[in-house]
Amino acid sequence: MLELVIGNKNYSSWSMRPWVLLKHFGIAFTERKLRFSRDPQSPFHTELARISPVGLVPVLVDDGFAVWDTLAIVEYLAERHPEHAIWPRERQARARARSVVAEMHAGFGALRQHLPQNIEARLPEVGARVLAEQPAVQRNLDRVVGLWTDALQTSGGPFLFGEFSAADAFYAPLAGRLITYGIALPPELQAYVDRLWASPGVAAWVADALAEKDFIDFEEPYRQQA
Repeated sequence: MLELVIGNKNYSSWSMRPWVLLKHFGIAFTERKLRFSRDPQSPFHTELARISPVGLVPVLVDDGFAVWDTLAIVEYLAERHPEHAIWPRERQARARARSVVAEMHAGFGALRQHLPQNIEARLPEVGARVLAEQPAVQRNLDRVVGLWTDALQTSGGPFLFGEFSAADAFYAPLAGRLITYGIALPPELQAYVDRLWASPGVAAWVADALAEKDFIDFEEPYRQQA
């Protein structure tokens, strides 16, 4: 059976993406969660060193074969499970979905830096301050609004490319950031966020994240400033 090695669900946006995808499509897997730590002797680092040369989560392990990097994991799953429309079936939609996933994979650095994932928190005052002080975050947000609007108008929804796909799994953590930091969206995009947050895989991850109650100081920069 597949094993997915992940970090804390409250904080690990990269782990969230393949986990949500596996859950949504009902692909059987086991989960191994390693608590984030900066201690090089902690299980997070020692266990990861045994299975991955990069020492980062997530890692997918298939009968001893490790796949790291979230995008590589998604492509591996799509090839392993062609019965599921992990990518859209139509060629141009599939190409566009891969384009927007690659953009998420490599971009939105300011938004990631200044609005880190923290699913259980509600920090609208931080969101307002960041948007006022960090124009690069607003530019990232403007791009998200444009990207989502175009995809939903082209596909007709309910998800970015019609049915739930890898693109929605990749943008689910970003949607969570917008919730955490109280970022206002146009009504049609807020409706998309609500649908995404209620989808089975995302809802299961969020429920687990809220149940964790494992708060890590270096993952809580805004609480430390309060």
